[in-house]
Amino acid sequence: MHRALLVSEILVEIFVNLNQPPISEILDWLPSLTRKSLASLALTCTIFHELAMDLLWCNMLGLRPLLGCVTRLHSVVYDSESVYDRDWSKDVDPLVGHEFHQFLRHSARVRNIIMSASNYLRLLTTLPIETCVFPNLRSLSWMVECTEIGDLRFFLPPTLRRLNVSEVQIDMNYIGARCPDMEELTVYEGSGGVRLSETLRSCKRLRRLQCPPFDSAAWMHLSTIPTLLEVKILTSRMINIHYPLDNLDFATFLHLTTLLLSCGIEAASAIAIVQHFKFPSLKKIEMDVRVLPRAEAERLFHALSLCQASQTLEHIDIASNYTIQEHTSDSLMAVRQFFCFKELRTLKLYLHRPIYLDDDLLFEAMTTWPHIHSLALGWHPSPTTITFRGLFAALRLCPQLQDLQVLVDARNIDIEPEVESFQHTSLRNLAVDSCELEAVNVEAVARIIYSMLPAVSQVIYSDDGVPRSWHNVNKHLNLLRNKPSSPPDQ
Repeated sequence: MHRALLVSEILVEIFVNLNQPPISEILDWLPSLTRKSLASLALTCTIFHELAMDLLWCNMLGLRPLLGCVTRLHSVVYDSESVYDRDWSKDVDPLVGHEFHQFLRHSARVRNIIMSASNYLRLLTTLPIETCVFPNLRSLSWMVECTEIGDLRFFLPPTLRRLNVSEVQIDMNYIGARCPDMEELTVYEGSGGVRLSETLRSCKRLRRLQCPPFDSAAWMHLSTIPTLLEVKILTSRMINIHYPLDNLDFATFLHLTTLLLSCGIEAASAIAIVQHFKFPSLKKIEMDVRVLPRAEAERLFHALSLCQASQTLEHIDIASNYTIQEHTSDSLMAVRQFFCFKELRTLKLYLHRPIYLDDDLLFEAMTTWPHIHSLALGWHPSPTTITFRGLFAALRLCPQLQDLQVLVDARNIDIEPEVESFQHTSLRNLAVDSCELEAVNVEAVARIIYSMLPAVSQVIYSDDGVPRSWHNVNKHLNLLRNKPSSPPDQ
C-alpha cells in the first residue's frame, strides 16, 4: 500500500470524491456502482474499513438497506422478485430480540435519510420506546403520506439539524425540545394553525424556515431567535390564504437577510408584517400579494422604506395576483419610495396599475442606485414618458444594468447613433411603448439598439399588459448583425 494512503486527510479526500454518485444512483436504493465500490473498500483492509462504512451508510433512502442486515430478512429484501415490491413486508413479523442488534448495527452511521413510505415501520413496533435508532442523524426528509402517531419517534434524535416534512405531524409539536440544535425546517403543505405555531415556538436556534402561513405568536417568537437568517412563507396550494396577525407587537429580526411572503398573502397582513418588524440586516424581500389596491400599495411601500433596511436591502420583488376596479387609473408614484435603499440591485414591481417614470425620475433613480442590475416596473399600459435620450443619459450611470423593463417612447427618435460614441454593453433586455407601433421607424430603432446596446438580442413591447417580441425591429437587428463587413480600402 502506498504511504500516502496512510495519511488520514488524503484518504478522506479520496473516499469523499468517490462518494459523489450521479442523481440516478442517489434516487435508487439498489446497490449502485458507488456503493459497491465503497463496500469493496470496506473489505480491503482495516485502515479503509471504518471510513468506507461511514460513507456507505451515510445517506439512506428508506429503511430497506438496514432491514437487509437482519438475517431473517436478508433473502427477502434482496430477492429479485421483491426488489420493486413495496408491500413485501406485509406478511413479515416484526423484529424481535437479537434482530434489534442486527438492524441497529449500522444505523449509528446514518447521517441523512429520506422517508417516502411508512410500510416498513410496522417491523419496528416491538422496539423499546426509548430506543434511539439513529443517534447521529443530521437530516431527515419525511414525505410519508399517512403518518401515524409515534412514527416519527425513531427519527428525531438530539443531533438532528435539518428537517423536511410534507406537513406538520402531531409528533412535531415540541420538536425544539427533542432536537435543540434544529437549524433548518421545511414544511411543504398544510394550512398552518395551532400545530404549526406550537412547532415553531419550540425551536430556539433556527437559521432557515420554509412553511405555510402561521399566527402572530409564532411571528413574535421567531423575532427572538438571533440565528434566524431566512423565512419563506410558501404553499403549493393556490388558495386564499389568511394570516391571523391581529396581535403583533413591534420587534426586530436582528439578523434576518431573506423574507419571502408568497402565494397570495393578503395586503393587510403584508403591511402588518412590514410595519411591526424591523429588519436591519435584510437583503432580499419578495411578496406575492393577492390583491393590492392603490392605497394599500402606497402604505406597503411607505412601511418598507421605514423598516431599517436602507443600508442592506439589495433585492425587492413585489407582485399582485388579481385586479380590482378602482375609481382612479392614475399612475402609481412609487419609484421615489425606494430611493432610500442605496444598495439596491433588483427592483421588480408587477402591479395591476401603471407606475410613473419619466426621464428625470429615471436619471435620479440610476443616480441613487449605482449598483442596480435589474429594474422592472411591469407591463401595465401607461402613457410613455421616457425618451431614448433620457434612457441613455440614465444608462451612463449604471454600467452593471442587465435588465430594464420600462416603457420607452419609440415613436420619437431624438438621438442619432452615428453621432453618439456611448455604448452600454451589459443591458440585455429592453421594453418599449406599444402605442401606435405602426408609426414607428423600425429601422431607426434597430440602428439605435445595434449601435448603442450591442448585448440586446431582441426588443420587447407591451401588448395590453402582455410582453411580445417586436418582430419588425428584431428582424432589422438580425440583418445588421449578419451584414458582412466592408473590405478595407486597397
